[in-house]
Amino acid sequence: MKSIAIVYHSASGRTERIALTIANGARRVPGCEVQLLQAHELIERPQALLAYHGLILGSPTYLGGVSAPLKALMDATGPLWRQQRLRGRLAAGFTVSALPAGDKQSTLISMFTFCMQHGMLWAGNPILPEQHRGVPESEAANRLGSWSGLMAQADKTAPDFCPGDLKTAHLFGQHFAETLSRLQQPELEPAQECHA
Repeated sequence: MKSIAIVYHSASGRTERIALTIANGARRVPGCEVQLLQAHELIERPQALLAYHGLILGSPTYLGGVSAPLKALMDATGPLWRQQRLRGRLAAGFTVSALPAGDKQSTLISMFTFCMQHGMLWAGNPILPEQHRGVPESEAANRLGSWSGLMAQADKTAPDFCPGDLKTAHLFGQHFAETLSRLQQPELEPAQECHA
């Protein structure tokens, strides 16, 4: 059984909505179990991440970067980094902002860099934008054209995400779980205290 943690921060519930949709996609893959974890609950115990084969990080984009709770968790993993205890795990990232661009790319790059420093493997977003095949833009998977991770737009004038962004999140989760199921993963270690 492969274990996936979707580790996220959501202030308004919109990032959580995408996290739940990613989880539903990942759960479609046999042999994968998924847990959703709030970043702020792990800041004091980052070693809990050691219990998972795959980590998907999620955050709204605030001023071109990850939110403070996710950044605090990332910083709290310093002792894990010094011992390279996350090495070999599969990782990915997703982000949400109110505008189509909103500098979401810089948020994904900060997640990517964090995961690379820990020796993790990065799974991007291979979903081809469907509007090029005639699907209406609001219904098209990967309509925002992001390859490095999942981007979604939380338009503040709409009650929910457009169908295309929800479809992308579902496919993204499924892709991550399928990729994880093909990898030979390192043995998980107990989530014990790590020492600097």
